[in-house]
Amino acid sequence: MIDFKNISKTYSGEYILKDVNCRINTGERVGVVGPNGAGKSTLFGMVTGEVVPDAGEIVMPRDSRLGIMRQHIAAADLDRTLLEFTADAIPELKSYSAELDALENRMALCENDNELESMLKRHGFLQSSIEHLGAYHLDVEAKQALTSLGFPVAKLDAKLGDFSGGWQMRAALARVLISRPDILLLDEPSNYLDIPAVEWLCRYLANFQGTLMLISHDRFLLRKLASITLEVNRGTVTRYAGNYDFYNRERQQRKIALEAAKRNADHKKEQLERMIDRFRAKSTKAAAAKSAQKKLDRIEDVKLSESLDYHGVIRFPEPPPSGAEAARFENVSFGYTPDKLLFENVTMDIAAGEKLAVIGYNGMGKTTLLKLLAGVLKPVSGRVVPGHHIVMGYQAQEFGELVNDELSVYDAVRAALPPDASTANVANVAGAFGFSGDAMKKPCGVLSGGEKIRLQMARIFVKPPNLLILDEPTTHLDLAARELLQEALRNYSGTVAMVSHDIEFVRNVAETIWEVSPAGVTKYYGNYDYYLEKSAQLGAQTSAQNIAVMTESGITAKERRRARAQARSAIQGELNQAKKDVEKLEKLLDEQSSRKAVLVAKLSSGEKVDFAKLNTELAQLDKEIADTEARWEERAMELEALRQENDRINMQ
Repeated sequence: MIDFKNISKTYSGEYILKDVNCRINTGERVGVVGPNGAGKSTLFGMVTGEVVPDAGEIVMPRDSRLGIMRQHIAAADLDRTLLEFTADAIPELKSYSAELDALENRMALCENDNELESMLKRHGFLQSSIEHLGAYHLDVEAKQALTSLGFPVAKLDAKLGDFSGGWQMRAALARVLISRPDILLLDEPSNYLDIPAVEWLCRYLANFQGTLMLISHDRFLLRKLASITLEVNRGTVTRYAGNYDFYNRERQQRKIALEAAKRNADHKKEQLERMIDRFRAKSTKAAAAKSAQKKLDRIEDVKLSESLDYHGVIRFPEPPPSGAEAARFENVSFGYTPDKLLFENVTMDIAAGEKLAVIGYNGMGKTTLLKLLAGVLKPVSGRVVPGHHIVMGYQAQEFGELVNDELSVYDAVRAALPPDASTANVANVAGAFGFSGDAMKKPCGVLSGGEKIRLQMARIFVKPPNLLILDEPTTHLDLAARELLQEALRNYSGTVAMVSHDIEFVRNVAETIWEVSPAGVTKYYGNYDYYLEKSAQLGAQTSAQNIAVMTESGITAKERRRARAQARSAIQGELNQAKKDVEKLEKLLDEQSSRKAVLVAKLSSGEKVDFAKLNTELAQLDKEIADTEARWEERAMELEALRQENDRINMQ
């Protein structure tokens, strides 16, 4: 249980949280939502003890193990291998192991029976604690988490410092996930993840048994994982007993109910005030006026719920007309080095008005495809052909780093115009993306991440495109801004090609999917749910070898349901057997670990024993444990792959 009691916190004299009373019960799964800067991370900091409230107190269970993903990695850790850093997830293990080694040395020399008995008890406690924390499985779990988050097996022994900041954050996420905390705090965990990794994270957290607090703007995670929603806004924290969809409905219903109650209360007040005004002048009605005044005083003001403190609008101008085809890839091959091609002989077309999302693991070349489409990169062979009268607008991931911080918003938008173009429409375009009045004078250097995204959109639309190319447009946007952009893109009559890790954003905008994988680029003629269904069918066909190949078009809903049922049936037997094998191997590992503990205790007992024989048994047992761990790791990885395939079949 985490109890926030009358918590208040100010920064620069302004309340970020005020008189907050809220309880999170043990085992609850809590999604924390609210505008950027509302105080969500401050709430987390209070749980970890890194932020001290100005007033009030936080009550938590004693000795609770906290798991929190750090946004900064210690310099010393950068010299460790990726696997070493990730597997070193539980700090207590080092101290327990060091104490255990020292204790065994002391026990070997101890001649006092009472001291020896006390040391044996401590020895047993340390061993059971180490086993309970899963010390013998951490390496395997670290490998599973890292590979599921997109790290190649060949890179597990590379230095952590060799990876980019985003990949280092993935390693930090893997580390905290396997650390077996009682309370897990995750602040925007999907920021550095691609869509397959987000789906894996969702499946992993679904099995987490402790208390989960999740700050996220990812509606997919909030819907799938949170059973409670906390809204942090304008100093208040409001608890909703449901996931993100429940929260949206309930908030709207509360707003409607409060508005009705306020209208009713205001109407009663007006009636009583008129009555008091009429009766006040008549001495014979003085008692009635006094009675009416008492009734008026008893009517409490109805306080409406605060509107969410979101800022900005997004309105796309109408795009210019174009031909029937927006662009075409003709036998395109590309690689950053001549000996290693990312794509080979890609032939695809993009129809005018199509809404296209490119998905796949990081490093597969999603951004590269967009850059080829935008003309930023040139193919090694083949060509990318723009359609007739196509005007491109390209939003790059690194836009925030390319804008001159000294420029005002107005000047940054104006700079996107051709030199001889009229500036008459600059203010209107800036206003369409939430920059009007004094906001146009703001220096670019003080803009938030979300404001920079809107500024980039304004720069693009100052010369309206009919082919909009967006690379991770939702990264710095809060929930409301994502929904605004989503709605604007749905209503946009031009062509859209985008990369986004936000599953709900892709699900609600894209009508066509390009999947980038080691096998190449595959086009799915349907939305994200169709892609999941179709790719699951194809995966089941490959593994089960008993489902007929289906064409991309002309599939009825009945046929799709039948194919999904066949795929589910084909994989279920393999999945059940893999679960049994993993459980059996885990039981064997526990038995072998217990046998090892007994042998170590005999060696340390001080009794007369055959040391040579015991050491031989221990060496043989270590070999058996290593063999069992290797078989467990292999089977556990197979089980995870089967689970992913099964989830893709079932996911809607």
